[in-house]
Order: sequence, then structure tokens, then C-alpha cells
Amino acid sequence: MLNLTYATGNTFIMRADDTTVLTPSGPGRNSVRIRSNRQYTQHVVVFDMQHMPEGCGTWPAVWETNESNWPAGGEVDIVEGVNNVEPNQSTLHTSPNCSMPASTAQSGTTATTNCDTSVNGNSGCGVRLTEDYNSFGPGFNSVNGGWYAMERTTSSIKVWFWERDDRSAPFDATSGAWIIDTSLWGTPAADFPNTYCDLASHFDANNIIINLTFCGDWAGNAAVYAASGCPSDCVSYVDDNPTAFTNAYFQFSSINVYT
Repeated sequence: MLNLTYATGNTFIMRADDTTVLTPSGPGRNSVRIRSNRQYTQHVVVFDMQHMPEGCGTWPAVWETNESNWPAGGEVDIVEGVNNVEPNQSTLHTSPNCSMPASTAQSGTTATTNCDTSVNGNSGCGVRLTEDYNSFGPGFNSVNGGWYAMERTTSSIKVWFWERDDRSAPFDATSGAWIIDTSLWGTPAADFPNTYCDLASHFDANNIIINLTFCGDWAGNAAVYAASGCPSDCVSYVDDNPTAFTNAYFQFSSINVYT
């Protein structure tokens, strides 16, 4: 019994198998993926996250999409990265005719502007949270995590991140308050306005998804994996080194959704 998910009164954990040596011809390393039962259009979601998966070959993500209508229904990647490479990148993926300005009111750095999945290898329109390298991976875990929040309206999609000890973190976001006011939350880390993208037509009702992938198209890309400074090749490393994934787990204190 792997017991990859468990909860207490104030936390829940989703982890990877860190005990089994795998064979190349067998299935991959076990991990966990969860999806909300409800779908959301305009809403705010706040994740109180104490730990995220780390390790070479890991590809953790906290995101939203409608899997039955992708990419027409849009995708919002709130937390995503690979192979311990910091910082976090928040990204939109859409159908054609959706792009972002090169400069917006955000603290992060725009990496790409065309959200269309059919171009640029589906890189989407992404923002790197360069204002805080503790927004992802080992850095995030070293500060006991923090809070990620995403607000989706018809005029913009915004992502905020506050470290655990950040005194500027808004009380309503960090306390799980019944009522919140995002206008008081300050400059977002990532801002995706509707300037060149009709968000209402490019995003439908989405599920919240949290998962850990090993290797795959991004983490396992040979050039990306090598550039991360990781040993061997991705699949061999993941198969042969289970104890490397003792820290490949999500730990949440809460997830609050406001509609």
C-alpha cells in the first residue's frame, strides 16, 4: 500500500511513490492527480500551500481547464515548472486570436505573449515570477511555502503569490475570510488583461486540477532536462532513483474558492 494521499484536520498531502525501482518496460512512477467536481467561470481561488513537489524529472502543476473542450475552453496554469528550475511561471493556453501586451501592471516578467496553443509549440502566454525566486521548487519549500491566488473575470486573469512570512500578504486572502476584496491585494505577480484577447469567449467553465507529472513533454524534453543540470536522462533517473522523490509532494492547508 503506497498511501500517496492522506489528510489531517488542517492539512492534506499528495505525494509520489518514493520506494519502488521501476523497469523501462513497465508503467511510470505513481503520483496523484485531483480535479474539482465543480467548474468555475468568474471566481477567485486561494491556495494555502506549505510544500510543492521538487526533484529532477518532476513537473508539478496547479491549474484550471475544461478537459472536454481544450483548448477552446482555455487553460490557466497558476503554478507550473519542471526539474527544480525557479521561478514559477503562470501561463494561459487558448484557441487562436488571443495574445497579451508585452508590458502590463505586474511584478513578474512577461516571457511569451501569444496564448494560441497552435503556435510556438504550445508555449502559451507566460509570465515568470522573477520578483520572487522562492515562488517555485526548493526555494518555495525552504520558506514553508505561502499563498497563491488567482482571480478570473471577463476583463483580466491575475495571479498573486505571497511567501509565508510576507507581512504584506492580505489578511482576507491568508485567513480564509468569507469575504475578500482583491482590489486591496496590490500589484499581481502576473496580469493577463483582455486588451488583445476576449477572455469571455476564450475561457469557459473550468475545473481546478492539481497534479504531479514525471518527465513528459516538458520536464522530459532532452534539452530542457540537460539544461536543468539533472543527471542521466529523465526516464532512467526517475525509474532508478525512488528515494530522490521523498520531497515530491504537495501539502495544502486549504483551498478556498470565491464565486
